[in-house]
Amino acid sequence: METWIRPPLRTLRCRTVARGRLQQLNYIRNLPPQQVEEAELETHLSESVAPNASEALLAALGSCLSIGLHANALAQSIPIRSLEIKVEGDLNMTPVWGSDDVQPKIIGFASIRIAVTVDADASRKALAALLEHTVLWLPVASTLHNPVHLDVSLAPPAAALA
Repeated sequence: METWIRPPLRTLRCRTVARGRLQQLNYIRNLPPQQVEEAELETHLSESVAPNASEALLAALGSCLSIGLHANALAQSIPIRSLEIKVEGDLNMTPVWGSDDVQPKIIGFASIRIAVTVDADASRKALAALLEHTVLWLPVASTLHNPVHLDVSLAPPAAALA
């Protein structure tokens, strides 16, 4: 019987293609493209047809937490009947666009709050311990609260690749 060993590091990829103005299509594996768009400065977020990048990050965090909670609950034989996760974050947009007040301040989320509503066959104490354990092992949450190496470079012109 062959034993499969999980590689210690896995590379995930996303190709983002600008569609003009403030719209992007993100290609991941062979899935349908995911649209992300920034609302124009004079447009309200509610008028956008797709999430902006910061909202997509909150969705990734909530999805990661949901998957982690389900997996850890299963491992502990805790059946979950329902799970809802509300994620909200405070984001100062003025320095991002280079408008208004450009004095140095936090760029990105200053604070993110998560409220978890779970209906499961377990005590509140057990559910709190499950949540605490799960959050410690979330890759998206860890990326947000631990420094991560970010390597950005300019790719060669398309003509040089031909």
